[in-house]
Amino acid sequence: MKLREGVEWAVHCCMNLSWILPDRAVPAVRLAEFHDLPTAYLNKQLNALGRAGIVSSRSGPRGGFRLGRAPEEISLMDVAAAIDGSARAFLCTGIRHQGPAGDLAGPAVHRTTCTVAQAFSQAELAWRHRLADRTIAALADEVRRADPAVPDQVRRWFDQT
Repeated sequence: MKLREGVEWAVHCCMNLSWILPDRAVPAVRLAEFHDLPTAYLNKQLNALGRAGIVSSRSGPRGGFRLGRAPEEISLMDVAAAIDGSARAFLCTGIRHQGPAGDLAGPAVHRTTCTVAQAFSQAELAWRHRLADRTIAALADEVRRADPAVPDQVRRWFDQT
C-alpha cells in the first residue's frame, strides 16, 4: 500500500490544529511554513479534508483552517480516504481464467473467489481497520507523552503572526 505524501501532510496538519485553540483558524500558508511545504499543494490537501468535514475553513483576514470535528472523532483512515480516496488497493482482473491457465482450471475454479484476491482483500481490510482505530487525538497524545512541551511550542509558533 502506498499513500501519497499529502496523507502525511494532512495528518501532521490535523495534529497541529488539535493543539490550537478551537476558535482560532490557521491560514494554509502558516500550516505550510511550519513544515516547509508548498502552500498551493498543501491547500489542495486541506480542501480535500474540508470536503470530508475533517477541517472547516473561513475566509477573511482572520480566516484559515481549524478542525471540523473533535480530534477523537478523526481517524487516520478518515484522513487517508479524504486525501487518497477509498478505492480498493488491489484489483483482481481474473487472469486465472485467461490463457492456458483458464483452460486447465475446472468448473469449481470459475465459481470460487480468487485466492490471491482474497489474500489481498483480507490484508487491506486489516490495514483499514488499524487506521480506523487510530485517531488524531491518540497520535497527539503519543507526541505529548514523548515530549510534553510540543503542544505548547506548536501553539506559540502559530500564535506568532
